Amino acid sequence: MAIVVNENRCPQNHPCPAVRVCPVGAIEQRGFGAPKINKDKCIDCKKCVNYCPMGAIRTA
Repeated sequence: MAIVVNENRCPQNHPCPAVRVCPVGAIEQRGFGAPKINKDKCIDCKKCVNYCPMGAIRTA
């Protein structure tokens, strides 16, 4: 499974709170843009999926 970001659900006007909970630093965000998942680092723990308040981060 892969973790993906639905940019339509992400407000993109604040620091992504899910960045802080990723244990391996696989979520990257430039400015206040939509976060990106680095698939090479991601271990599919789904902490970001559970933590995202907007439901923008999900499994695909």
